[in-house]
Amino acid sequence: MMPDLIDFDSATTEPTRSAPSQDRILAGDPRWRSWIHFAEGDMTGGEWESTPGRWTIAYDKWEFLRILSGRGVLRRDDGHAIALEPGTTAIIRPGFTGVWEVSETMRKHFLVRHREG
Repeated sequence: MMPDLIDFDSATTEPTRSAPSQDRILAGDPRWRSWIHFAEGDMTGGEWESTPGRWTIAYDKWEFLRILSGRGVLRRDDGHAIALEPGTTAIIRPGFTGVWEVSETMRKHFLVRHREG
C-alpha cells in the first residue's frame, strides 16, 4: 500500500530512461529521465527531465504539471502556445495534439490520470 502522504522532494526513486520515438522527433536528440514517486490505479506522479529537442505529442490522458527548471514551449496544433519555464503550472487534457519543445534541459513535477473517465 502506498503511503497517504508522498513528499516528492525527499523521494529516493531510481530514474528510468527513455526518449520519444524517432518518428515523433522534429529536432535535436531529446533524452528523458523519469522518477515515478506514485503509481496507483489510474494515477501516476513523479518528476520528469528532458534534454533539448522538439517532438510531436498526442495526449490520451490528463496531466497536471509544474515546471521546476529549464525552458521550452508547449504548442497546440492550432498555434496557441505557452512558455514552459520555472513556475509554469498547467493541465493538459486528453485529445491535446501539438509539439513539446525543450530549449534548455527541463524538469517538471507531474501527476497523470491515465483514463478520461
